[in-house]
Amino acid sequence: MAHKIAYVMSRFPHLPETFILREMNELERQGWTIALYPLVRQEQTIVHEEAKPWLDRVRYEQFLSRRVLAGNGRSIRQHPLAYLHLWGKMVSENRGNVNLLVRAMALFPKAVLAAATMQTEGITHVHAHYATHPALFAWLIHQMTGISYSLTVHAHDIFVRTSMLATKLRSASFIAAISDFNRNYLAEKVGPWVRDKTFIVHCGITPEQYQPRLTPAQPGDPLDIINVGSLQPYKGQRYLIEACALLRERGIPFRCRIIGGGEEQKQLRTLIDHLHLTGQVQLVGPLPQEKVAKLLPTANCYAQPSIITPSGKMEGIPVALMEAMACRLPVVATQLSGVPELVRPGVTGRLVPPADAPALAEALAEVYSTPQKSFAWAIAGYDLVLAHFQVQKNVNLLADLLNRYAGQSLRTNAAILPAENNVPKWQSAK
Repeated sequence: MAHKIAYVMSRFPHLPETFILREMNELERQGWTIALYPLVRQEQTIVHEEAKPWLDRVRYEQFLSRRVLAGNGRSIRQHPLAYLHLWGKMVSENRGNVNLLVRAMALFPKAVLAAATMQTEGITHVHAHYATHPALFAWLIHQMTGISYSLTVHAHDIFVRTSMLATKLRSASFIAAISDFNRNYLAEKVGPWVRDKTFIVHCGITPEQYQPRLTPAQPGDPLDIINVGSLQPYKGQRYLIEACALLRERGIPFRCRIIGGGEEQKQLRTLIDHLHLTGQVQLVGPLPQEKVAKLLPTANCYAQPSIITPSGKMEGIPVALMEAMACRLPVVATQLSGVPELVRPGVTGRLVPPADAPALAEALAEVYSTPQKSFAWAIAGYDLVLAHFQVQKNVNLLADLLNRYAGQSLRTNAAILPAENNVPKWQSAK
């Protein structure tokens, strides 16, 4: 039975989050009905073509509006103790992180209205991407209505911002982890109990959207490096630029294109100028996935120089790596988080330590000097992506979990009934 599922994420449309977009599209292709509830309406000039049909379907409410205030007023009048109890629990569990607390307090009134809207709309399950604010939103709705929820955990949402993490995980019907690393990490962080309700559901790609290279680079061909990712500190592009300077010192001909936009753009541009790499290293800017898919096979090497920031922020398994491997590009990446589950050293690519420009340059030089061996990695990487990182296969796993758990709370707790007149039926405060 395909239930009506509410999807919650931080913002939409969000250019880097193609993995959520692909997941929703595949679920709908399989017959599910998706209601889209982003927490923030993202204003951006570049929108993926596949995202455009969703724009008119977004259920979006301002943080403060007449509807929000009226909905909260009704709830306070009818369920004052339950309202205050839930507010107090949320504040208490987020007080250790000012950023999370302030945003949680701003989010709470929206969640009250969304809970009523979801009941009216016939939502039977909520799936949240990221264990931070989206999971909090889903947890609040579950507490107000009994609608079951699940969440996908990725990276910073469990590595850095961990306030209330155990509570949100414990109340979820199930947890989807994008890597074995994340599943093991959660068991260490919050307790072994979480392992039994956590399932590996990789992010995935649609291989048909990518054109795989058929032949390796020829000996002596310039190294054509490409990188795709938002320009943020944890993506580590500064180390790729420094590695390019070392390649030049070694006399290796190369070009490097970095696709993406973000807060580090000015600093990276300054570094390129300082190292006199203008013309060899290009900041292409953000592009929709259709253009990225066309550019990838024009390169002969992909680099993912991600790092772990001082706050602990790092990658999960970058989808851009999967896309590069779907194009049969030799890949060089850094060894952190779940990356080794995709880039297996000496089999599907090369791994180097994070924040180590000389090691990165050495690995890139090996790709240049051994094109046949490097292309053998690329072929093995292509096979691995087809076997384990296809969106259709992984959405099949997610759909099976949704079939097993969606609507579970409503079916098993007879005391929780659909709301009338758009007023949530709160659970009693305990």
